[in-house]
Amino acid sequence: MSVDVRVAVQSGHALGEGVLWCDRTQSLLWTDIHASMLWRYVPGDGTVRSWPMPERLASFALCVADGWLLLALASRLAFFHFGTGEIREIRTLPIAPETRANDGACDRQGRFVFGTLHEPAHGPKGAHGQFLRLDADLTLHELPLPRVAIANSVAFSPDGGTMYFCDSLQKRILQCEYGDEVGAVSTFVDLTSLEGGEPDGSTVDSEGGVWNAQWGASRVVRYRADGREDRVVAMPTSQPTRPAFGGPSLATLYVTSAHDGMTDAARSIDRHAGDVFAFEPGITGLREPRFAGDPDAVRRR
Repeated sequence: MSVDVRVAVQSGHALGEGVLWCDRTQSLLWTDIHASMLWRYVPGDGTVRSWPMPERLASFALCVADGWLLLALASRLAFFHFGTGEIREIRTLPIAPETRANDGACDRQGRFVFGTLHEPAHGPKGAHGQFLRLDADLTLHELPLPRVAIANSVAFSPDGGTMYFCDSLQKRILQCEYGDEVGAVSTFVDLTSLEGGEPDGSTVDSEGGVWNAQWGASRVVRYRADGREDRVVAMPTSQPTRPAFGGPSLATLYVTSAHDGMTDAARSIDRHAGDVFAFEPGITGLREPRFAGDPDAVRRR
């Protein structure tokens, strides 16, 4: 698919991730995980702002409560208020040693689903990560899904009845029936033949297509709801991380990227690694779901 991919923000992040669009403020939000920074870009006036976080911010969700964001920090969940900068801790995460929070998204029912990532001090990553869900009453549950080394690609079908997810190292995007319970897991897309690349973050469009950023493969790919490859968009960087629809009509696809793990020689060639990109795919997205939990409930507990 030939589209005009442009640099929206020259950010140069080590690990840009977690991107989503806020329809209330008409702004793009994302994180540079390794820098422990939350970023915001307002296309209407071109302003860019950032907020330091108390530890690495892996992913987040918009909230029904105005002005609040739900944070999946490396070791804990918390609420963040844009106006005051207040952080209200919800709880620490019951996760394995040498793991941290990673990719996550709010489901259509207003709950936050996220996975964890294994980052050992020595040796290879192992399947020690898990998928968790924070409900509106702020209770946390582990979902009965396969253990993973790098949890990614958390996204939901337009009707909320299917959850997509993956272990990036296994190179398969999986799916399951989703609701109060999760159903049997099956393969949505098999990418084991993709040399030098692996699935990273995903988003779903208004037609039910799944857009996946493929780390190391310099591309974003759209899959139809039946898993068939539909469109391939070449990206001007080797490590795209996550897409998100944005803009007034949700007609622009924004994509974060990273230079994490690149040598100086590789970065001299990949000059836009870590920037935020944008293009118009010809399909619109869906309004980002909001977490239904109440930040004031933290104080009442």
